Amino acid sequence: MSTATPPAEASRLPPPRLPPIAILIVIAGLGPTSLNIFLPSMPGLMRVYDTSYATAQLTLTLYLVGLAVAQLAYGPLSDRFGRRPALLAGLFLYVMGSVACVAAPTIETLIAGRVLQAVGGCSGIVISRAIIRDVYERGRAASVLAYVTMAMVVAPLMAPTIGGFLDDWFGWRAGFVFMVVVGVLTLAACFLLLNETRTPQKEIASRRDIWDGVAALLRRRRFHGYAFQVAFNSGVFYSFIAGAPYVMIELLQRSAGEYGLWFAVASAVYMCGNFIAARVSERVGSDRMIAIGTTISLIGVFTLGVFYLNDLVFPATLFGGMSIVAFGNGMSIPNGISGAVSVDPSRAGTASGIAGFSQMAVGAGMSFTVGLLLVGTAAPLVVVMIVSSIAARLFFEWGVRRG
Repeated sequence: MSTATPPAEASRLPPPRLPPIAILIVIAGLGPTSLNIFLPSMPGLMRVYDTSYATAQLTLTLYLVGLAVAQLAYGPLSDRFGRRPALLAGLFLYVMGSVACVAAPTIETLIAGRVLQAVGGCSGIVISRAIIRDVYERGRAASVLAYVTMAMVVAPLMAPTIGGFLDDWFGWRAGFVFMVVVGVLTLAACFLLLNETRTPQKEIASRRDIWDGVAALLRRRRFHGYAFQVAFNSGVFYSFIAGAPYVMIELLQRSAGEYGLWFAVASAVYMCGNFIAARVSERVGSDRMIAIGTTISLIGVFTLGVFYLNDLVFPATLFGGMSIVAFGNGMSIPNGISGAVSVDPSRAGTASGIAGFSQMAVGAGMSFTVGLLLVGTAAPLVVVMIVSSIAARLFFEWGVRRG
């Protein structure tokens, strides 16, 4: 039996109140920031728990798994029960996971706490995108997503520095105490200030549509075009962060500090691309912005290829090529996300979850491939980046332009 609101009645409903952009930024960045803030403390866990580095690294690996897989659940749940209940439940899990990490007596308990933290924290990634699509038309949604993405870049970049100082001053548990405080404040802010944005006219037609909605989206060629454009362009970035430290520090004999400075430059260029997307996407059009962005990214990866073939791999050329890629990605990724969640606005949450999972899964696969092949030469890094960038453009051409 249908639960959808009749069109005449739906048209009389007031539009949902616009959510505070600051809250959307915080909830979207919570999961990635919590991943990075813990990185400086990982080596010390070997001494604290008398364990191997491989075991300690599970606090990172299983966090990524939780961050990817749980996105598949939050999208359909937020479509069925509402954005606000799904988000509040996720933030509550995040706080509980963070508390478990603070009190963890064993490495196994810490790993379990990290997984719970990831499962809760990823709610903001999915639901922030769905909320933006609920309250904005597609062109404006791409602009707002670009602003949110631009701000999200800053927090994960700063997180390792904050985590390192907290570890030095107060010990490794201080980072998790910080996460508990941030989680509680975020939960309170969402409870008090964030209204429900999923309006009745966007309800699913029947109770079976949670899985029917997933199947329906997966049958849409256009959805694949947008989602995998985002996933494979993100794969270029994940390939780079997997291989660039080895190329810089091992092959080029540069310091970790110099690597960090160059990486900050590439990140700043990515934010410039986001800023341009935020300013002009609504006027230029999302699909055209994706076409421009993916073209720029292809120029960047092929520039890297030319540098490699001519034995010109230096920090300036490595990060110069990546900066071109980052600029293009900053323009194409927010518009691709907006396109994916706009294919069927009534299932924006489901689309956000599937697209987010694809983004993490492809990124993890590309980074694993680079790590597996990267021995003695930068060739695997360059080749995987080129392949991933080409795949992004091909999915866009196949799914969107010719779909």
